[in-house]
Amino acid sequence: MRDGKADIAVLVSGGGTNLQALIDAQTSGILTSGRIRMVISSRPGVYALERAKAAGIPGYVVSRKELGSPEAFEAELCRLLDENGIDLIVLAGFLSILSADFTGRYPERIINVHPSLIPSFCGEGYYGLTVHERALAYGVKVTGATVHFVNEVPDGGRIILQKAVNVEEGDSPETLQRRVMEEAEWVILPRAAELVSQELVGKEKEQ
Repeated sequence: MRDGKADIAVLVSGGGTNLQALIDAQTSGILTSGRIRMVISSRPGVYALERAKAAGIPGYVVSRKELGSPEAFEAELCRLLDENGIDLIVLAGFLSILSADFTGRYPERIINVHPSLIPSFCGEGYYGLTVHERALAYGVKVTGATVHFVNEVPDGGRIILQKAVNVEEGDSPETLQRRVMEEAEWVILPRAAELVSQELVGKEKEQ
């Protein structure tokens, strides 16, 4: 914790639209109790790393493929996070499932955004367009996004914020995905990062 702010690492795997929402929130003053100190990608060459570079945030690649095992992958993640004194880990389109050993090291200090209203359309295998395909197949009229703490159960941690989004006539998985991102994910992820950062800063002051 530096300058009275929680130190945040954002973990990504792709284009980084949720990362951009966090960067924009930091610029606009929505995210003030925490500061993004680093971005870690599970894949090289993704656009999220360009977004980090443009914002002056150090970017790193930790590739499970190159490291050869989930254990080596998580060990390298832990090394980077601990060396940089990270207080809060934000999963923003991060596609690797983290083990109980990893999540247990950072209790209620890892948050994730999921593109549905948990407990609907969540758990193992529910990510990306699959979530919206299932929502449309089921015929729901309202979907949305959830930010939750991460524990050993996929999408199983305590809910922090949710926001509903209407399903519209003629929606495709792609159009619904975009609306959920714009109207829900990009709104509640920065708010949740601020809420949790506030809590962490408060606890630090109490000690």
